[in-house]
Amino acid sequence: MEIWINPACSKCRSALSLLDAEGADYTVRRYLEDVPSEDEIRTVLGRLGLEPWDITRTQEADAKELGLRDWPRDAGARDRWIAALSAHPKLIQRPIITADDGTAVVGRTEEAVREALAKG
Repeated sequence: MEIWINPACSKCRSALSLLDAEGADYTVRRYLEDVPSEDEIRTVLGRLGLEPWDITRTQEADAKELGLRDWPRDAGARDRWIAALSAHPKLIQRPIITADDGTAVVGRTEEAVREALAKG
């Protein structure tokens, strides 16, 4: 299990606390320092069953600067969104937990973190 975190994020710290309390075996990835490639983002999106705009923090300054709110949300624009997430990792919703069974969740709630725990 791997968790993508920003240490400054309270949701990330809460997820880590719950994983620790449950004795989970996991690896931490500080994704602002160890930036995911476009291919890694595609893989995680597949595991999440989501599109790039579904995991984009549109309220961030970078998002406003890029004008993301006006970008199309369709298959033709998918690669553009993925490139933006890789170039501006602050835009990636967090924390993302990849489970050993090949799935992933955005662990913003205790329920979502427990879902990841259940899947290993």
